[in-house]
Amino acid sequence: MARRMNTTLESEGAEFLVLGHLLIAGIEATKAYRNFEGFDLYATNPAKGRTCRIQVKSRWATDYDGGFLIKNFGSDFVVFVALNRGYTSRRLRARAGGRRAPDFYVFPTRVVERAQYARSRWGKVFLRHMDDAERYRDRWDLIRRHLRMPAA
Repeated sequence: MARRMNTTLESEGAEFLVLGHLLIAGIEATKAYRNFEGFDLYATNPAKGRTCRIQVKSRWATDYDGGFLIKNFGSDFVVFVALNRGYTSRRLRARAGGRRAPDFYVFPTRVVERAQYARSRWGKVFLRHMDDAERYRDRWDLIRRHLRMPAA
């Protein structure tokens, strides 16, 4: 049986990537450094008194199966980051091009919750079970809208 890869650093990196995107978009945000149940980042619009809890999910492999694990839905948004750091398949590893820029999907949590695979004991969600997952690619504006911030 293959040993499971330790992707702890990559998971932390995904959280910082999302945090960076929020800050660059002019959204005040911080990492929840304590282990808060259900979210990893916290965004705010102090002028409107609005807050937003964001859970970050990531997959290391470029050839991932199109899904990610989630059990807790205590956030307002789930940002899924396909890190695209290489292939896990021995056959594909021989090819060039396994590494590429990460892909970001900004989902309202309710969209993710509805797409959870009913037969999964692990709480797996597949992008293919969502109604047009591509429309959520790089949708940082959804968080801005939730915080009642003007369009960037």
